[in-house]
Amino acid sequence: MGAIDGEGFIKRIDQLKTQIWLDGELVKEPISQHKAFKGVLKTKASLYDLQWQPDLVDEMTFESPATKERIGISFLQPRMKEDLHRRRKMIEQWARVSCGLLGRSPDYLNTVITSFACSTDYLKDKENCFPDHIHSLYTRARENDLSFTHTFITPQVNRSRAYFETSDEPIAAKIVGKTTDGLIIKGARLLATQGGLTDEVLVFSSPTLYCEPEESFAFSIPSDTPGLKFICRESFVGGDSHFNYPLSSRFEEIDSVVVFDNVLVPWECVFFHSDTQVASEFFGASAFHPFTVHQVVTRQIVKTEFMLGVAELLVQTINVGEYLHIQEKLAEIIMSLETMKALLAQSELDAQLDSSGFMRPSLTPLQVASNIFPRISPHFSEIIQLIGASGMVTLPSERDFQSAIAPDLAHYLQAAYRPAEERVKIFRLAWDLTMSAFGTRQTQYERYFFGDPVRSASHLYRSYAKDTGMQMIEKLIGFPNQK
Repeated sequence: MGAIDGEGFIKRIDQLKTQIWLDGELVKEPISQHKAFKGVLKTKASLYDLQWQPDLVDEMTFESPATKERIGISFLQPRMKEDLHRRRKMIEQWARVSCGLLGRSPDYLNTVITSFACSTDYLKDKENCFPDHIHSLYTRARENDLSFTHTFITPQVNRSRAYFETSDEPIAAKIVGKTTDGLIIKGARLLATQGGLTDEVLVFSSPTLYCEPEESFAFSIPSDTPGLKFICRESFVGGDSHFNYPLSSRFEEIDSVVVFDNVLVPWECVFFHSDTQVASEFFGASAFHPFTVHQVVTRQIVKTEFMLGVAELLVQTINVGEYLHIQEKLAEIIMSLETMKALLAQSELDAQLDSSGFMRPSLTPLQVASNIFPRISPHFSEIIQLIGASGMVTLPSERDFQSAIAPDLAHYLQAAYRPAEERVKIFRLAWDLTMSAFGTRQTQYERYFFGDPVRSASHLYRSYAKDTGMQMIEKLIGFPNQK
């Protein structure tokens, strides 16, 4: 089959019998026609169409080593630095379609699965580990251009360090049985973004928290597997109007709780199980972090470019560019953007082959970038809000401009160099990005994309090589370096 187009993607998703619950009701109509999902699915379809755009086909796809068909570059296993560059250019193309606002564009999970396939040597000869199953999934996903969501967070019942679940009925998803056919999973997992809107769901133990053997597993199953259901949060799609809701009507990717009601996971879908050491070490030992953070930082750079563009458009619209405090605010975004770009470039420049022969981008610059962005991106939103000021809350709708009060709006809401309707469209864009339910979810999403920011900073501190400075101090004043 190879790389699919948008029509093929929509058709396949609509054919699934996925159990999706939204606002207390089971979704029964074709998913692509539901008001909460049709916008993001149409956007994703446009991403797949981009793979077959004549002038981009070589940038978006490559020749399958197995079938010689064209397949998506997000499945490319990098062997050279040029492969990392090629992957980044493809990721940028998709990210620009969504202005960097789709955290779960298909290339993210494609990258996760590719990173697993590059790291199966770690699982070889370990009990309850099935590296061949990872290769099988990778090949199937690559050759059929499958889409995925993932879930690995346990429900927040009690976040105390001393808490251990004692409920008779599992809360966190766990293994409750094993048969000749596979594992039986019962319980729940958070936080599946676009849950139910993909071909499959990738499920694995949290790589950062200790878990019991029955909570130690990794597998991928179809989204319509019997007993599997997705319970969605409230939709943040404000409406169909691109004028009123220019972002949420296109890019709202709903989040969901994934419930496993005695779900049978066939053995051929299981990567590993019942091994706490493998569950805690695999993600750190694998190419998971270098590859996935490379993809994420690339998207976040595009998103920062978009936010800088929105801020500058506001400045031009109300003609405030002459003020030093406005220039300083935009300079903050520019400095952050160029810092992120430099870190991404450094990760590729310092990339090295791993023991399996795959080219991994250097993790340290990527770790720094992934610690910077959760701290600076909320400030970008604040900058846009401050520039827009009261104009962010005096926003008539599209229908207002089609009514009898249109002349009033045209007169009183005009901008320095733009008519009122254009001004309002620009301000509604800024509002949807920073102040709507969609916009505030974007802020929270980026804050916690890589987990607890404090824990991420702690990991960076503990893993960062600090010997160079310590050696200079030792030579200067003779103090030994205390490990």
